[in-house]
Amino acid sequence: MTKLAIGINLDRCIGCHTCANACKMQNNVPDGMLWNRVITEGCDAIDGAVGEYPNLTRTYVPLACQHCENPEFVKVCPTGASHKLEDGTVQIDKSKCIGCQFCAMACPYGVRYLNEEERVVEKCTLCEQQIAQGDLPQCVKNCVGMAKWFGDADGDIRAFKGVRGETIGSFCEEFSDSDVHHLPDVGNRPSFLYILRDHTWKGEE
Repeated sequence: MTKLAIGINLDRCIGCHTCANACKMQNNVPDGMLWNRVITEGCDAIDGAVGEYPNLTRTYVPLACQHCENPEFVKVCPTGASHKLEDGTVQIDKSKCIGCQFCAMACPYGVRYLNEEERVVEKCTLCEQQIAQGDLPQCVKNCVGMAKWFGDADGDIRAFKGVRGETIGSFCEEFSDSDVHHLPDVGNRPSFLYILRDHTWKGEE
């Protein structure tokens, strides 16, 4: 069964926020909302770096809807507006959404937002209008660091494709299965994959 997802090579993410801005423009996301944002590790530090000189690191983590295999917010949606498709993506039918925000409260990653003007909840759709035509999600197409890739999470992440047609396995430095991570799983089984080498992943414990 297909489970479309994005694979993110954190060793290549430079924190430029181009993915977030491309998403915002493509999907006409209102001011004050981001469907796709970039978190900086250690952002509470003055310079945003982690560690002590000369051993400093800075890691960026792009964060959006994880298009989970078992999304909790689908269960709590009283109208069926939140639903899962056969391609593994989780979508919102705005015509059914009543803006109750139960889904936003049930999402463990805080990536659903109330559109105040339309009074409906919105989130990343994985650019369903583009992937339906065989194209890539906008954030993948515009990733200047070639950190974002697109493919089937039920397959091999090394086969995920990028904007120039390469696969992540042929383009990026070699990585092991132990370098591939997910955000914390609270029973929802997030689909997005994160590659991080030679750095402690603080997400699955």
